[in-house]
Amino acid sequence: MTREAAEKSVSDGSNTKRTAGTPTSRPGGESGGGTTPPVLEAVEVTKIYRMGPTEIRALDSLSLSIYKGELLTVMGPSGSGKTTLLNVLGCLDVPDSGKVLLDGEDVTRLPEKARTRIRLRKIGFIFQQFYLIPTLTALENVMLPMLEAGLSRKRAAERGRSLLEEVGMGDRADHRPSQMSGGEQQRTAIARALANNPEIILADEPTGELDTTNAGMVIDLLRRLTAEEGITVVVVTHDPRVAEKGTRTINMVDGRVV
Repeated sequence: MTREAAEKSVSDGSNTKRTAGTPTSRPGGESGGGTTPPVLEAVEVTKIYRMGPTEIRALDSLSLSIYKGELLTVMGPSGSGKTTLLNVLGCLDVPDSGKVLLDGEDVTRLPEKARTRIRLRKIGFIFQQFYLIPTLTALENVMLPMLEAGLSRKRAAERGRSLLEEVGMGDRADHRPSQMSGGEQQRTAIARALANNPEIILADEPTGELDTTNAGMVIDLLRRLTAEEGITVVVVTHDPRVAEKGTRTINMVDGRVV
C-alpha cells in the first residue's frame, strides 16, 4: 500500500488491509542483484551517552537493513544497545553519527516536528510496560493516536472498535487497563500501534511481562501482521522462543550486530 493509500485508510476510518508481503531479500538483508530496497536502514550509526567523564557507546558504527514484511527479532545481553537501536530507528532519538533511512529518505537530521509526523504516520510502537492510560478504556486508548492525527472522534471510534476486534479484544473495548490481564493490555497496545496504519512496528520486549500462553498469542499476532498485511515488525527480545518465530534474527553485543 502506498503512503497516500494508507493515510486515506486512516482518514476514512476504514480497516483496509495492507498488501500482504514477505521479506524481499535473503536472510541477512545484504543481498544484491535486483532486490527491493530496504524499508528501514541504519548506516554506520553511532550513539554515545556521556556520564561525566565516562562515555557509553550504545551503538558502535552499526549498519542494518530491514525489509518490507520481515519479522526481525533482535537479541543480545542487557546493555548491548537493543533499545537504543529501536529508539534511533523509530525517530525517538538521533544518532551522533551515521544515518537512518526510512523508505530511502534520510530522517536523521529532520526537525523534531517532522520526526513527530513520521512517528505518528509511519511507525507504531509497542512497549513491555504497555503504557496504556489507566483512566481511559481500551477503545479510548486506541483512539488517541487517530485523534492526534486529526481523525474525527466518530471515525476514530469506528476504526478503534475494528482494530480491537482484529486483535481479539472487541468484547473488552469498554474496560480500563486495571480490568484487563497482561495479555489483554498488550493486545490493546498492539491495536493502538496499528491505529494510523503504520508501515513499521517497533516492539521492545513485548512479551517480557506475559506468561507463556499470552506471550505466544502476542507473537503469533505480530507474525500474522507481517504475513497477511505486509507490515514490517522489529522485536527486541531476550526470549529465544520468541526469536525463533521471526523471519530473521540478529544478535547484538556492545552496540554492534555480531
